[in-house]
Amino acid sequence: MRLALVAVLVAAAVAGAIVVVERDGSGAPASASRSGGIALARSAASLPPPAAPAFRVGKPRLIDGHETRARSAPVARRAVAFAEPGGRGQAVATVEPTTEEGSTNIVLVVGETTLGGGSWVRVRLPSLPNGRTGWVPRRALGGYAFVRTHLVVDRAHLTATLLRDDRAVFRAPIGIGVPAAPTPPGEFYVRVKLAGFDDPFYGPVAFGTSGRSAVLTDWPGGGYIGIHGTNAPELIPGRVSHGCVRLRNEDIVRLSRLMPVGTPVTIR
Repeated sequence: MRLALVAVLVAAAVAGAIVVVERDGSGAPASASRSGGIALARSAASLPPPAAPAFRVGKPRLIDGHETRARSAPVARRAVAFAEPGGRGQAVATVEPTTEEGSTNIVLVVGETTLGGGSWVRVRLPSLPNGRTGWVPRRALGGYAFVRTHLVVDRAHLTATLLRDDRAVFRAPIGIGVPAAPTPPGEFYVRVKLAGFDDPFYGPVAFGTSGRSAVLTDWPGGGYIGIHGTNAPELIPGRVSHGCVRLRNEDIVRLSRLMPVGTPVTIR
């Protein structure tokens, strides 16, 4: 055991000797290289301290109870919506990647949870009965988009008011459905925005909502509640449509500049 220890000490001494005479890549002795390193360290120590960080991570906060932003997401792949998260309960609807008009389909997000290691999102569904929601896998949807707008359609006063952060930024008279084809009340959202119609009946711009009518409306695909212009402005305000919300053309153009797709719509 003693002999082994002596051998180790001898080897260490030899290695130390080798280090002393070892040369660096420039040909200078390693000891000289170490001297340069010491001088460099002393020089660095004389530098002034760094400036305060340009970015500081703040503390996380809970979402304000008065948060006005609404979330929507495009449907990335066909998915079944269930009454409960995790694919449990009754299958209540199927969400498709495209709308009946051929545009990208979006859904309004009203809840989210994690179950069984997967994320599930509760979305508002464009199907009858109105107001129905369902749970779909988060992976079936694309990235979230946020809006701060909310359109309120008042059937009693025949007005449409657009709110941004709960402040009115637009108000105009409207036409709604006749008694035989009423505009349904409920919570909906704007699914699509269209323009360039050949038929002046729809005016220059139209929005398609998730609202449905039990009576066939004049919206493409049948049964969907649209918000659009008109070729008969003299009829507004009034109960004149098959369920859609009509605005004078100058008003729908102004609204189109203020209301993005994904905006929640309340019809009361």
